[in-house]
Amino acid sequence: MRADPRPTFLFVHGGSSNARAWGPLRNEPALRGLRSYAVDLPGHGDAATGPAAYQRQPRDPAALASEPSPMHGVTLADNVRHVVGVLRRLTAHGPVVLAGNSLGGLTLTAVVNAVPDLVHRVVYLSALCLADPALLTGARDVPDDNLLDAAAARIAVPYDAPGRDPGVVRLDWRRAHQDPEVFALLKAAIMADATDHRFRLFLDTLDADENHGVLEPAALVDPGAWRRVPHTYVRFSADRALTPAVQDHMIRTADALTPDHPFEVHTLPVPHVGYVHRPEPFADLLARPG
Repeated sequence: MRADPRPTFLFVHGGSSNARAWGPLRNEPALRGLRSYAVDLPGHGDAATGPAAYQRQPRDPAALASEPSPMHGVTLADNVRHVVGVLRRLTAHGPVVLAGNSLGGLTLTAVVNAVPDLVHRVVYLSALCLADPALLTGARDVPDDNLLDAAAARIAVPYDAPGRDPGVVRLDWRRAHQDPEVFALLKAAIMADATDHRFRLFLDTLDADENHGVLEPAALVDPGAWRRVPHTYVRFSADRALTPAVQDHMIRTADALTPDHPFEVHTLPVPHVGYVHRPEPFADLLARPG
Protein backbone atom coordinates (compact mmCIF):
# COMPACT_ATOMS: atom_id res chain seq x y z
CA MET A 1 0.00 0.00 0.00
CA ARG A 2 1.39 3.40 -1.00
CA ALA A 3 1.70 5.89 1.85
CA ASP A 4 -0.41 9.04 1.64
CA PRO A 5 1.84 12.14 1.45
CA ARG A 6 -0.76 14.17 3.36
CA PRO A 7 -0.20 14.23 7.11
CA THR A 8 -2.26 12.67 9.86
CA PHE A 9 -2.64 14.82 12.98
CA LEU A 10 -2.06 13.03 16.27
CA PHE A 11 -3.49 15.06 19.18
CA VAL A 12 -2.24 14.79 22.78
CA HIS A 13 -4.48 16.30 25.47
CA GLY A 14 -3.56 18.48 28.42
CA GLY A 15 -3.95 18.04 32.17
CA SER A 16 -7.16 16.55 33.62
CA SER A 17 -8.32 16.06 30.05
CA ASN A 18 -8.68 13.25 27.52
CA ALA A 19 -9.36 12.56 23.85
CA ARG A 20 -12.91 13.93 24.09
CA ALA A 21 -11.54 17.48 24.32
CA TRP A 22 -10.28 17.21 20.75
CA GLY A 23 -13.68 16.21 19.31
CA PRO A 24 -14.42 19.42 17.38
CA LEU A 25 -10.85 19.89 16.13
CA ARG A 26 -10.46 16.19 15.41
CA ASN A 27 -13.36 16.43 12.95
CA GLU A 28 -12.17 19.55 11.13
CA PRO A 29 -9.23 17.95 9.25
CA ALA A 30 -11.64 15.53 7.54
CA LEU A 31 -13.41 18.52 6.01
CA ARG A 32 -10.05 19.45 4.49
CA GLY A 33 -9.28 15.97 3.18
CA LEU A 34 -6.96 15.06 6.07
CA ARG A 35 -6.93 12.51 8.88
CA SER A 36 -6.61 12.91 12.64
CA TYR A 37 -6.45 10.80 15.78
CA ALA A 38 -6.68 11.77 19.46
CA VAL A 39 -5.15 9.68 22.22
CA ASP A 40 -6.19 9.09 25.80
CA LEU A 41 -2.99 9.14 27.83
CA PRO A 42 -2.68 6.34 30.43
CA GLY A 43 -5.13 6.84 33.30
CA HIS A 44 -7.34 9.19 31.29
CA GLY A 45 -10.56 8.99 29.34
CA ASP A 46 -13.15 6.28 28.89
CA ALA A 47 -10.78 3.40 29.65
CA ALA A 48 -9.68 4.85 33.01
CA THR A 49 -10.81 3.11 36.19
CA GLY A 50 -12.23 5.97 38.25
CA PRO A 51 -12.53 7.56 40.66
CA ALA A 52 -16.14 6.41 40.54
CA ALA A 53 -17.17 9.00 43.14
CA TYR A 54 -16.43 11.74 40.62
CA GLN A 55 -19.26 10.46 38.41
CA ARG A 56 -21.87 9.93 41.10
CA GLN A 57 -24.62 12.32 42.17
CA PRO A 58 -25.19 13.56 44.77
CA ARG A 59 -21.56 14.41 45.39
CA ASP A 60 -19.80 12.50 48.15
CA PRO A 61 -16.72 14.55 49.10
CA ALA A 62 -15.42 11.94 51.55
CA ALA A 63 -15.51 9.17 48.92
CA LEU A 64 -13.88 11.43 46.34
CA ALA A 65 -11.07 12.21 48.76
CA SER A 66 -10.33 8.57 49.56
CA GLU A 67 -10.77 6.62 46.32
CA PRO A 68 -7.59 5.31 44.65
CA SER A 69 -6.46 7.06 41.49
CA PRO A 70 -6.13 5.53 38.01
CA MET A 71 -3.05 7.75 37.71
CA HIS A 72 -1.22 5.93 40.51
CA GLY A 73 2.17 4.83 39.23
CA VAL A 74 1.75 6.37 35.76
CA THR A 75 4.98 7.95 34.52
CA LEU A 76 6.06 10.09 31.62
CA ALA A 77 7.63 6.95 30.13
CA ASP A 78 4.17 5.33 30.12
CA ASN A 79 2.79 8.31 28.20
CA VAL A 80 5.63 8.11 25.69
CA ARG A 81 5.24 4.36 25.23
CA HIS A 82 1.54 4.75 24.54
CA VAL A 83 1.89 7.66 22.10
CA VAL A 84 4.81 6.04 20.27
CA GLY A 85 2.73 2.90 19.79
CA VAL A 86 -0.02 4.91 18.11
CA LEU A 87 2.55 6.92 16.17
CA ARG A 88 4.16 3.80 14.71
CA ARG A 89 0.80 2.56 13.45
CA LEU A 90 -0.11 5.92 11.93
CA THR A 91 3.23 6.39 10.16
CA ALA A 92 2.50 3.24 8.19
CA HIS A 93 -0.04 5.36 6.30
CA GLY A 94 2.05 8.51 5.85
CA PRO A 95 3.64 11.41 7.77
CA VAL A 96 2.32 12.33 11.22
CA VAL A 97 2.10 15.79 12.77
CA LEU A 98 2.18 15.51 16.56
CA ALA A 99 0.20 18.27 18.30
CA GLY A 100 -0.75 18.95 21.89
CA ASN A 101 -1.96 21.48 24.42
CA SER A 102 -0.98 22.54 27.94
CA LEU A 103 0.56 19.77 30.09
CA GLY A 104 0.47 17.52 27.02
CA GLY A 105 3.49 19.44 25.75
CA LEU A 106 5.70 17.44 28.14
CA THR A 107 4.69 14.25 26.37
CA LEU A 108 5.21 15.86 22.96
CA THR A 109 8.80 16.74 23.81
CA ALA A 110 9.55 13.35 25.35
CA VAL A 111 8.17 11.59 22.24
CA VAL A 112 10.30 13.76 19.93
CA ASN A 113 13.33 12.97 22.10
CA ALA A 114 12.59 9.24 21.84
CA VAL A 115 11.62 8.83 18.15
CA PRO A 116 12.45 11.98 16.15
CA ASP A 117 12.44 10.07 12.87
CA LEU A 118 8.75 9.21 13.28
CA VAL A 119 7.57 12.81 13.72
CA HIS A 120 7.00 14.89 10.59
CA ARG A 121 6.40 18.05 12.67
CA VAL A 122 5.57 18.81 16.29
CA VAL A 123 3.08 21.56 17.14
CA TYR A 124 2.74 23.08 20.61
CA LEU A 125 -0.70 24.64 21.03
CA SER A 126 -0.09 26.87 24.06
CA ALA A 127 1.68 23.84 25.51
CA LEU A 128 4.54 23.36 27.95
CA CYS A 129 7.86 23.21 26.14
CA LEU A 130 10.69 22.99 28.65
CA ALA A 131 14.24 23.72 27.56
CA ASP A 132 15.45 25.12 30.88
CA PRO A 133 15.73 22.59 33.78
CA ALA A 134 14.59 25.32 36.18
CA LEU A 135 11.16 25.15 34.53
CA LEU A 136 10.64 21.67 35.95
CA THR A 137 10.09 23.27 39.34
CA GLY A 138 7.99 26.11 37.97
CA ALA A 139 10.78 28.64 38.46
CA ARG A 140 10.85 31.21 35.71
CA ASP A 141 12.18 34.72 35.45
CA VAL A 142 9.02 36.09 33.90
CA PRO A 143 5.80 37.60 35.31
CA ASP A 144 2.99 35.06 35.49
CA ASP A 145 -0.45 36.51 36.22
CA ASN A 146 -2.32 33.31 35.35
CA LEU A 147 -5.82 32.78 36.74
CA LEU A 148 -5.74 28.99 36.75
CA ASP A 149 -3.68 28.45 39.90
CA ALA A 150 -6.21 30.29 42.08
CA ALA A 151 -9.14 28.59 40.32
CA ALA A 152 -7.61 25.13 40.75
CA ALA A 153 -7.06 25.79 44.46
CA ARG A 154 -10.81 26.35 44.82
CA ILE A 155 -11.65 22.89 43.44
CA ALA A 156 -8.71 20.90 44.84
CA VAL A 157 -9.72 17.73 46.68
CA PRO A 158 -7.81 16.84 49.89
CA TYR A 159 -6.85 13.55 48.25
CA ASP A 160 -5.74 11.01 50.87
CA ALA A 161 -6.28 7.57 49.36
CA PRO A 162 -4.38 4.44 50.50
CA GLY A 163 -1.04 4.27 48.72
CA ARG A 164 -1.54 7.84 47.55
CA ASP A 165 0.87 8.86 44.80
CA PRO A 166 2.27 12.28 45.78
CA GLY A 167 2.44 13.26 42.12
CA VAL A 168 -1.32 12.93 41.62
CA VAL A 169 -3.52 16.00 41.95
CA ARG A 170 -7.31 15.56 42.22
CA LEU A 171 -9.65 18.37 41.16
CA ASP A 172 -13.43 18.42 41.43
CA TRP A 173 -14.22 20.29 38.22
CA ARG A 174 -17.94 19.57 38.60
CA ARG A 175 -18.11 21.62 41.76
CA ALA A 176 -18.29 24.61 39.40
CA HIS A 177 -21.85 23.59 38.48
CA GLN A 178 -22.96 24.37 42.05
CA ASP A 179 -20.73 27.38 42.74
CA PRO A 180 -21.21 30.39 40.40
CA GLU A 181 -18.07 32.10 41.68
CA VAL A 182 -15.89 29.06 40.96
CA PHE A 183 -17.58 28.65 37.58
CA ALA A 184 -16.77 32.25 36.62
CA LEU A 185 -13.17 31.96 37.78
CA LEU A 186 -12.50 28.72 35.88
CA LYS A 187 -14.18 30.04 32.74
CA ALA A 188 -12.11 33.23 32.85
CA ALA A 189 -8.95 31.14 33.22
CA ILE A 190 -9.39 28.66 30.39
CA MET A 191 -12.38 29.37 28.13
CA ALA A 192 -13.39 33.00 28.60
CA ASP A 193 -14.93 33.63 25.18
CA ALA A 194 -17.21 30.58 25.13
CA THR A 195 -20.85 30.61 26.15
CA ASP A 196 -21.65 29.42 29.66
CA HIS A 197 -23.48 26.44 28.17
CA ARG A 198 -20.45 25.41 26.09
CA PHE A 199 -18.18 25.72 29.11
CA ARG A 200 -20.51 23.54 31.22
CA LEU A 201 -20.31 20.85 28.55
CA PHE A 202 -16.53 21.09 28.56
CA LEU A 203 -16.35 20.77 32.35
CA ASP A 204 -18.20 17.48 32.12
CA THR A 205 -15.51 16.02 29.82
CA LEU A 206 -12.68 16.59 32.31
CA ASP A 207 -11.05 13.90 34.43
CA ALA A 208 -10.59 14.44 38.16
CA ASP A 209 -6.98 13.29 38.37
CA GLU A 210 -3.70 14.38 36.84
CA ASN A 211 -0.15 13.21 37.44
CA HIS A 212 2.23 16.14 37.79
CA GLY A 213 5.02 13.63 38.33
CA VAL A 214 5.50 13.84 34.55
CA LEU A 215 7.47 17.03 35.24
CA GLU A 216 10.76 15.16 35.01
CA PRO A 217 14.05 15.58 33.12
CA ALA A 218 12.91 13.35 30.23
CA ALA A 219 10.45 16.15 29.35
CA LEU A 220 13.27 18.60 28.64
CA VAL A 221 14.17 19.42 25.04
CA ASP A 222 17.01 17.28 23.70
CA PRO A 223 18.84 19.55 21.20
CA GLY A 224 20.04 16.58 19.14
CA ALA A 225 16.50 15.33 18.53
CA TRP A 226 15.09 18.87 18.34
CA ARG A 227 17.24 19.72 15.33
CA ARG A 228 15.79 16.78 13.42
CA VAL A 229 12.11 17.73 13.72
CA PRO A 230 10.43 20.92 12.45
CA HIS A 231 8.62 22.50 15.40
CA THR A 232 5.83 25.05 15.58
CA TYR A 233 4.53 27.01 18.54
CA VAL A 234 1.02 28.43 18.33
CA ARG A 235 0.72 31.24 20.87
CA PHE A 236 -2.70 31.82 22.41
CA SER A 237 -2.74 35.56 23.04
CA ALA A 238 -5.89 35.42 25.24
CA ASP A 239 -4.66 32.53 27.40
CA ARG A 240 -5.03 33.21 31.15
CA ALA A 241 -3.86 29.74 32.21
CA LEU A 242 -0.54 29.52 30.36
CA THR A 243 -0.05 33.22 29.78
CA PRO A 244 1.53 34.76 26.66
CA ALA A 245 4.52 35.93 28.72
CA VAL A 246 5.21 32.35 29.83
CA GLN A 247 4.64 31.00 26.32
CA ASP A 248 7.14 33.52 24.94
CA HIS A 249 9.67 32.59 27.62
CA MET A 250 9.46 28.92 26.64
CA ILE A 251 9.85 29.79 22.96
CA ARG A 252 12.94 31.91 23.68
CA THR A 253 14.63 29.29 25.86
CA ALA A 254 13.99 26.52 23.34
CA ASP A 255 15.27 28.65 20.45
CA ALA A 256 18.41 29.48 22.44
CA LEU A 257 19.29 25.77 22.49
CA THR A 258 19.12 25.49 18.70
CA PRO A 259 19.37 29.01 17.24
CA ASP A 260 19.94 27.45 13.82
CA HIS A 261 16.59 25.63 14.07
CA PRO A 262 14.07 27.90 15.82
CA PHE A 263 10.34 27.57 16.33
CA GLU A 264 7.96 28.60 13.60
CA VAL A 265 5.63 30.81 15.63
CA HIS A 266 1.99 31.70 15.01
CA THR A 267 -0.52 33.55 17.19
CA LEU A 268 -4.24 33.00 17.60
CA PRO A 269 -6.43 35.31 19.77
CA VAL A 270 -7.92 32.46 21.80
CA PRO A 271 -8.03 31.24 25.43
CA HIS A 272 -6.37 28.13 26.80
CA VAL A 273 -8.74 25.58 25.26
CA GLY A 274 -9.98 27.71 22.37
CA TYR A 275 -9.78 24.72 20.00
CA VAL A 276 -12.78 23.19 21.81
CA HIS A 277 -15.33 25.78 20.72
CA ARG A 278 -13.46 27.49 17.85
CA PRO A 279 -11.78 24.65 15.93
CA GLU A 280 -11.79 26.26 12.49
CA PRO A 281 -8.78 28.62 12.81
CA PHE A 282 -6.75 25.80 14.34
CA ALA A 283 -7.57 23.43 11.52
CA ASP A 284 -6.80 26.12 8.94
CA LEU A 285 -3.39 26.66 10.53
CA LEU A 286 -2.56 22.98 10.91
CA ALA A 287 -3.62 22.19 7.35
CA ARG A 288 -1.12 24.62 5.82
CA PRO A 289 1.57 22.82 3.79
CA GLY A 290 4.86 22.33 5.55
